[in-house]
Amino acid sequence: MKPVGFSRRMTCVEMSRIKSGVAAWLLGLLVSSPALAVECRDISFEGNDFTICEADAQTEEIRLFLNGPEGALYGHFSAIAAQLATQDARLSFAMNGGMYHDDRSPVGHYVEDRQEQMRVIPNAGPGNFGLLPNGIFCIREDRADVIETLDYVDTAPDCLHATQSGPMLVIDGELHPRFLPDSTSRYIRNGVGTDPDGRRVVFAISNDAVTFHEFGRLFREELDVANALFLDGNISRLYAPQLDRSDFGWRLGPIIGIVERN
Repeated sequence: MKPVGFSRRMTCVEMSRIKSGVAAWLLGLLVSSPALAVECRDISFEGNDFTICEADAQTEEIRLFLNGPEGALYGHFSAIAAQLATQDARLSFAMNGGMYHDDRSPVGHYVEDRQEQMRVIPNAGPGNFGLLPNGIFCIREDRADVIETLDYVDTAPDCLHATQSGPMLVIDGELHPRFLPDSTSRYIRNGVGTDPDGRRVVFAISNDAVTFHEFGRLFREELDVANALFLDGNISRLYAPQLDRSDFGWRLGPIIGIVERN
């Protein structure tokens, strides 16, 4: 029998077993812990500050919100979060999701839960929305795509949710042809970009007032997406609880959100 207080140096084999056990325990924690539905970060690009949030459309529930179950306008991120809480779910990300009229109805095409609430507007018009080409953010069962409006009309994708806005920021890897490097029109702006496989979805909001040219370059050169769509400017807002951020202001129209189900 060893006396009380006896100690000895561990052998290399014992140390190896302990290290292997700790490594397996840590790996088990990583595997069993749920992955974040969306990853957000703050970045700087060419002297401007932005917040970027990325999601995987194959694994996350990306959707649109406009009116609640009783038909009342959501208007604020907090109203959506409160409604989801009654369904044992949570809002893990949100952003204003397209231009709207004074009554908060969508300016362009809008589909929610496969129900079309506003038709496609294919023609040019006043303001940023009518600065063609514009586009549509289409969310399907296992992918999400930014699609130029006329291509959308030609292909007629089966979207669970869709919102039209404009102008396009990036079109097949190229900046919108009307963007000017020396523009003096600066606003807080937000938008969304997608990869060709429809899996990677990147949302961005500027924390400085930026031009369309600067915002488009962010998506094309820093975020490296093939297609990107301007969602709105000036009223742009973000809900990102992982960054302790919940922007507040006037009531919004369409809102893009990511839902986590328990």
